[in-house]
Amino acid sequence: MNFEIESPYFLLLFLLFIPLLIRDFSKKKNSGINVPTTRNMSIAGSFSWVQKFLQFSKYIILSALIIALARPRTYTIFSDRDETKGIDIFLAIDISPSMLAKDLEPDRITALKKIATDFVKKREGDRIGIVEYWGEGITKVPLTSDHQVVLDEIRDMSPNENLTGTAIGEGLSVAVNHLKDSKSKSKIIILMTDGVNTVPNAMPPQFAGELAKSYGIKVYTIGIGTNGFALFPQITSFGIQFFEQEVQIDEATLSEIATLTGGKYYRATSNTSLENVYNEINSLEKSKIKTNKIYNYEEYFRVFLWIALVFLLIDAVLRWRIFRIFN
Repeated sequence: MNFEIESPYFLLLFLLFIPLLIRDFSKKKNSGINVPTTRNMSIAGSFSWVQKFLQFSKYIILSALIIALARPRTYTIFSDRDETKGIDIFLAIDISPSMLAKDLEPDRITALKKIATDFVKKREGDRIGIVEYWGEGITKVPLTSDHQVVLDEIRDMSPNENLTGTAIGEGLSVAVNHLKDSKSKSKIIILMTDGVNTVPNAMPPQFAGELAKSYGIKVYTIGIGTNGFALFPQITSFGIQFFEQEVQIDEATLSEIATLTGGKYYRATSNTSLENVYNEINSLEKSKIKTNKIYNYEEYFRVFLWIALVFLLIDAVLRWRIFRIFN
């Protein structure tokens, strides 16, 4: 809820109070000596409060009218978005324990979270969702234009030693299921993984790629990890320790999925190369959508007009009564 005064220049009319106050003060200061009579004393006793009210009421009436002219109001802002022209994007992110490997700085998942955050901030007007997968796929954020929800989920995501296995096809199919009914002209999935498909009974990645193609969904695939060896986490009797082992990424499958759906496969071997991948995807998938802001106003000038009217009527009635008494 926001507050504004549409025509604040009308508030300058309050400067008219200066000569009025000077006049009223001068009258009081320069009033002569009244010789009291019994009738005058009786009237003064009965109507002194009326005189004070009448002197004060004109300031209330003028103040209410000036504020009404200035038009105070509150408003809320809504976004009007044409869902048929924007881009719907799903981030399918591998959060298996291997994402803690230290071939990126300080590790793969931390580097990914920073770069994905920057990517989301650049996609103003697009709807974004998140699927996280390991041995299975799960929706963490459905398609939404509320990017703060997406950013919060990216910030909080973390691999867990209990999340074993990598089911690329499961993560991809969950994202496809969310995008298949989208009315957007452009639907894309950014699939990120640092390994190979290790769950034999899960949906094959190629089949998930065929599903994406059938619904007109473009898939960009990213293989995260250096060439050669890296320090990987392993659970030991002393807790989680890191041991060097060979980096294995199923580049053939990832490339096949990307080619099949009209996307592109990228290999990110460092923080810089991963950032470059996201920047390239951002430049390739430009949104033509324009989000219009709709303002819903709640006007309050009528309240002040009623205040002015009520005090004006009371003022008129009291002046008429005094006129009748003194005449």
